[in-house]
Amino acid sequence: MKTLVLGRTPARVTEVLSTLHADGFEAEGVSTDDEARELLETEAFGVLIIGGGVGPDSRTAIKALAAKHGVLRVIDGALTAPFDAYVRREFEPLIREAAKLGSEPAPSG
Repeated sequence: MKTLVLGRTPARVTEVLSTLHADGFEAEGVSTDDEARELLETEAFGVLIIGGGVGPDSRTAIKALAAKHGVLRVIDGALTAPFDAYVRREFEPLIREAAKLGSEPAPSG
């Protein structure tokens, strides 16, 4: 399941992506709302991580767009050092959970 990381500090986005990629996750990262909107509209992402530096208005708008474009899980994050340990402890289990939900067959009814 592909993950989009939106964070205002490019160096931190890079660190998150580095850890996710090292652990076998498919992820892309951006630092602006416009970049995030463009990628979310592709409907290629199942998970969205929004960094702590993203303001409330942007956060609300991006979450609404994510819901409209099929994102299964939105994760609010505020990195603490060491960043790799935080990503593994806080983000990766939620990404795995979303991937599991996304692979389950739709209920019939």
